[in-house]
Amino acid sequence: MIRSMQARATTARASSFAIALATMIAALPAAASVDKPADPAATPTPATSPDDQRKPDGQTTGGDIAEGSDIVVTGTKANEIAPVTASLEARQPQAIVSRSLIEDSLPATADFNQIALITPSVSNFGGNNGIGLSESKAQIRGFQDGEYNITYDGVPFGDTNDPTHHSTTFFPSNTIETLIVDRGPGNASQLGQATFGGNINLFSRAARDEFGGQLKAAYGSFNTYLLRGLVNTGAIDALGGTKFVFTGQYAHTDGKLSFEKYRNYNLYGKAVIPLSSSVTLSILGTYNNNRFNQPDKDGSTLYQQSLYGKYFSLNNDPNTPQYFGYNHTTKVTDFGIVKLEAQIAPGSVFENRAYTYYYDNETLSANDVTVVPGTVLSTTNAAGVKINGNQPGYTKTNKYRVFGDIAKVKLQLAPFAILTLGGQIEFSHTYRQQTDVDLMTGGFNYVEKKVTAPATGLNPGAVTPLYVKFDQKSEGNNDALFVELELKPIPGLSITPGFKHVDYNRKIMALYNQTTRYAQNVTNSWSANLPFLQANWQLTPQLSIYGEYARGFLIPPLSALYVDNPRFSNVVPERSTNYQAGFVYHGQRLSLDADVYSIDFQNKFASFTSPTPGVGTVFTNIGGALYQGVEGQVTYAFTDGIAVFANASRNRAIAKDTRLQVANAPVMTAAGGIIVKRGPIRFSLIDKLTGAQYANNAASASDPSYRAYRIAPYNAAVLAASYELGPVRIGVEVTDLFNSTRVTNIGSSSKTPLAAVGQPLATNLDQYYYQPGRAITGDITFKF
Repeated sequence: MIRSMQARATTARASSFAIALATMIAALPAAASVDKPADPAATPTPATSPDDQRKPDGQTTGGDIAEGSDIVVTGTKANEIAPVTASLEARQPQAIVSRSLIEDSLPATADFNQIALITPSVSNFGGNNGIGLSESKAQIRGFQDGEYNITYDGVPFGDTNDPTHHSTTFFPSNTIETLIVDRGPGNASQLGQATFGGNINLFSRAARDEFGGQLKAAYGSFNTYLLRGLVNTGAIDALGGTKFVFTGQYAHTDGKLSFEKYRNYNLYGKAVIPLSSSVTLSILGTYNNNRFNQPDKDGSTLYQQSLYGKYFSLNNDPNTPQYFGYNHTTKVTDFGIVKLEAQIAPGSVFENRAYTYYYDNETLSANDVTVVPGTVLSTTNAAGVKINGNQPGYTKTNKYRVFGDIAKVKLQLAPFAILTLGGQIEFSHTYRQQTDVDLMTGGFNYVEKKVTAPATGLNPGAVTPLYVKFDQKSEGNNDALFVELELKPIPGLSITPGFKHVDYNRKIMALYNQTTRYAQNVTNSWSANLPFLQANWQLTPQLSIYGEYARGFLIPPLSALYVDNPRFSNVVPERSTNYQAGFVYHGQRLSLDADVYSIDFQNKFASFTSPTPGVGTVFTNIGGALYQGVEGQVTYAFTDGIAVFANASRNRAIAKDTRLQVANAPVMTAAGGIIVKRGPIRFSLIDKLTGAQYANNAASASDPSYRAYRIAPYNAAVLAASYELGPVRIGVEVTDLFNSTRVTNIGSSSKTPLAAVGQPLATNLDQYYYQPGRAITGDITFKF
């Protein structure tokens, strides 16, 4: 019965890109700018190569990044080996992480948050089952997941109820060529629902001109093994120079946490098709399938850890809610992009991306895995009789299909003026449900409170079944239009004002809406006007300075419509006002960049229960926060193939009402290490320090719980070494080299508020999460 309840969810899949493509071509929007390196004598190193394809003018796409941010990096000795660097043409703080770091310095299981962790001001938590073996969440300058965008080849993606992300779900490391963290909302052409606290931009594996590939096998701690293959066909003359790249992997682990097995397999393919000397078509697709054992609200308590150890999660006892058979999830996703790029005139380019992605989460979970051992739970049958000893749980479905189109045109108006304009249109269809079940019998658990639909509702007088938490469909429609004018009044100086207008509409069509639990059709719309101003001045071929003023925004979550009377809510998008300035220096042996920033965050989302009868829950905006700091990164190359690097940040993120550091926002980060790439040898030792932070937001400066929930600084070093013997490469990676097992996050259980005061630690029911400790992986790679 449980399986049939999960299977009843259906979501329409988009079968064609044609409608979105035709709609947006008429809008004549824009292509990303591609600038030449500042130093014509230097060999440009494309630090990002999303397609590695030939542009119509014969240049490579190395300059395209984040829909307008330039990413050409001068080919110095320092930049050839630097694990993290920035572009001389940057207009906001950024960190570029190359494929070589992913290949040479991280285990193959690493997710994109682990890749981004090496950069300044980035921290993360989660992944406590092992690196890349359970979901993690990254923070940028203290902004949480859902408060910044993640894009893949320029397409922003995320959940449809709020713009959060799942690090193990769409893009394992075999699908990523390059990663760039933009620490800011970007320019006007940076699209997405959370152009607010920054952007993590992922770029797909490159299709190369030459035939080649590799096979990899890895085995390591926690009985973790991975098999991976990649092949590049090279340019095929019989197909007009078309080239393909394919990769796939299978990963399995028993996990660091008890009874938290995880397995993943992924398939990826891309074709780059030159339609003519001035037109290129790229087609990309991925498929990902995960299955793992984990409670929906995971995490063990201090009391459980005192009995079973700090890595306790699930067990093999079917008479407890922690039984692994009662707690498992299957996630299936796909992602597709069709990109058309054409040179329409000298210096002018038209570009169109049609895309779609799909997410399906089917979960079975116990209601609460933090209960004290020996607690007798119960379920309720249809007659209202309690069955003591049976285990209560629920099924959960969250599935959506998103499809959209991004179109752009870049026009060379004059030698000193380039106009970029464009837009995005996107649609989503979502189905979500939760149903109470008896985990031991597979039947319904009639445990919810009785709810009768109001007389003014869609189905007056209808009584909601006592086993239904919610059952809802929703839709999201959003569009954006933007314009940028890049002016170059003197050689080396670029000034780019821009403007973006966004509209978002959310609609719920629920048989039983979440929270209210009766039939509702609810809709609301939001819009924002966002100005931008960016400048970059290349003072010399090695040195540039930049500055940015930008307005960011964050769309309200779908939960703003989980209310009885939406007309009483006045929630508007959260806003950020960003001021940033910095410099980039690329010497032959020294690469250096630094910046300062100040961000004013307003319109924080909040909800409360109105004292007025009949109003119920109301969503509104109150307060905000101030984010300020200084960041920098440096690499020094001693000789060819040997370098040291370091980066650091000092971050202040304070709530405006309490003037105290906001939750999950470290006060500093630092990273450093040594990189060796000489002949057949690859060696690196990289350490990342995450500064002190707090697990909860304090009600006031005098709130004693503020100090009780401080998370101490912790570090995680990664050692990697490999040696090539002809086509065979043998390597080893040791994560968390010094075996740090400190707390990284504290979550609130359903029993106890996070900020509970005066409760003994021995019986504390909050959930504690730790670093997974040292893990060793060995791998063999065969290249051909």
